[in-house]
Amino acid sequence: MTHLPLTVRSWGRICLFGEHQDYLQLPVIAAAVDLSITITGTPRQDDLLTLNLPDIGQYHEFALAGELPYAHNRDYLPATLNVLRREGILPAHGWDCTVIGTIPVNAGTSSSSALVVAWVKFLLAAAGAVRSPEAIAVLANRAEVLEFGEPGGLMDHYLSALGGVYALDFSMQPAQVERLHAPLSGFVLGNSLEPKATTGVLRAAREQAEAAFAWVQARAPELDCRTSPRAAFREVLSHMPAELGRKLEANLINRDLCRQGRAMLLDGPVDPRELGRMLLEHHRQLSEGIGVSTPKLDRMVQAAVQAGAYGGKLNGSGGGGCMFAYAPGHEAEVAGALEEAGGKAYLLTIPPEPG
Repeated sequence: MTHLPLTVRSWGRICLFGEHQDYLQLPVIAAAVDLSITITGTPRQDDLLTLNLPDIGQYHEFALAGELPYAHNRDYLPATLNVLRREGILPAHGWDCTVIGTIPVNAGTSSSSALVVAWVKFLLAAAGAVRSPEAIAVLANRAEVLEFGEPGGLMDHYLSALGGVYALDFSMQPAQVERLHAPLSGFVLGNSLEPKATTGVLRAAREQAEAAFAWVQARAPELDCRTSPRAAFREVLSHMPAELGRKLEANLINRDLCRQGRAMLLDGPVDPRELGRMLLEHHRQLSEGIGVSTPKLDRMVQAAVQAGAYGGKLNGSGGGGCMFAYAPGHEAEVAGALEEAGGKAYLLTIPPEPG
């Protein structure tokens, strides 16, 4: 029996480029941030797992034996145990666990994915099982997304498990994971304090984008929405229904912004003004083209720029939640402007090592 206390941590994240792209098998660029979930556990003599989550006023108990039922459609904690049980990986005895988080909940910074990643990491460590950060991310995605047929992608789980700044391409199997070493700092997160319906927003955006891609495939099969240059779509866009055309064009622009962002962050040096301009263009496409921003998030992005930020964008699925600003040298002024706009501000740093 393990007698020492056990502590694991996972990160929140911001998505620099490729928002609403990972589920389309398009590349994304995201950065882990120093908002985190920490699970600390002490061993028990029996086979009971207890989880105290004081930040959200929850307490759970799970037996190690047998498949666990789900109380609702997003019951991620027992789902994680079921996924690991099917892999033949579970602790030999129970643990009393406490979960502490600094990630805003239901706000687009990967709080649920970070919780599942931390829970996977804890259970693996408690079982004495060693897995790579990438394998941990895949297990967490199975527990949070695939187990419930939800529409999310793998980006959140990878960044929560890896830390750092990464370009991720999920069109390949296994996913291509590329560390980007260009130094980045000066990010300020702004929580709009508007609650968001993550699943509904994600599902609607995904279904609309997939419908646009399918329209192109049916009528212009020589075009590939993942690789063909945007200019090649000019003719097909002229014949598409207006709403589908907006979705397609916005996703193509965001795809190309992600490519440009990768080149900048891979080779460096980073031009702050150009990076800020690209973030603002990404936000414009998310707001006007894909339709996942809100008036308050748009106002907060504008307020950040007026206070000295080079740029910014919504963060996460949208429909509420968070945005972030890129404001090296002006972090305090931008944080104040975001609070004056009715949000809650967080100064962010990027963890240099995997979580």
